[in-house]
Amino acid sequence: MSSLMAVASSSLIIPATLYATLRASDLETGKNILLLSRGTAIILLLLYLLYLYFQLYSHHRFFADVSGDEEESGHTLGPVAAGFALVIVTIMVAVCAEYLVGSIDAIVKSAGISETFVGLILIPIVGNAAEHVTAVIVASKGKMDLAINVAIGSSIQIALFVTPFLVILGWIINKDMTLRFETFETVVFFLSVLVVNYLIQDGKSNYLEGAMCLGT
Repeated sequence: MSSLMAVASSSLIIPATLYATLRASDLETGKNILLLSRGTAIILLLLYLLYLYFQLYSHHRFFADVSGDEEESGHTLGPVAAGFALVIVTIMVAVCAEYLVGSIDAIVKSAGISETFVGLILIPIVGNAAEHVTAVIVASKGKMDLAINVAIGSSIQIALFVTPFLVILGWIINKDMTLRFETFETVVFFLSVLVVNYLIQDGKSNYLEGAMCLGT
């Protein structure tokens, strides 16, 4: 999973580097970045499909949490009930998200903070609160495989599926969308992936490594 994040970060670095190297005002540069982004988006989507097949079918045993052998108490939802609950919750989240996005302008004006800060810091913290709590709970029970899946899974979905899918969707509806993000955001993303890779490559963790992640 960390290797997939490294691939995703490289896919964002290359368009940003191309944009910085060539003349930004050149029309040909924009066309080259657009062509590069669309080809890269297709590759990322294929990698995401391979990742799903790898995780769910061919090598699913690698993702089994073998640390917790105790029986969990409580009831388990069946597929139909779980699917129904997922649909209802998704609709509720969509409605809440619509109100949240619509109130951003008012928050920016009243609080005097930038839209970038709201989009990159506040909304991810609030929107992923349930995942944060889940990751901490399962980690406290020693189920680190599940904790890593929860912590990195959303990032992989955004980097390997949502972002390239939007590029392809823009291609379909004739809206030019590329993988070129601002240099600052791209560098921060790459450095965060790099630090996490260094910290988890030995398969172990401790409080100092956690503090370094938070510090970064």
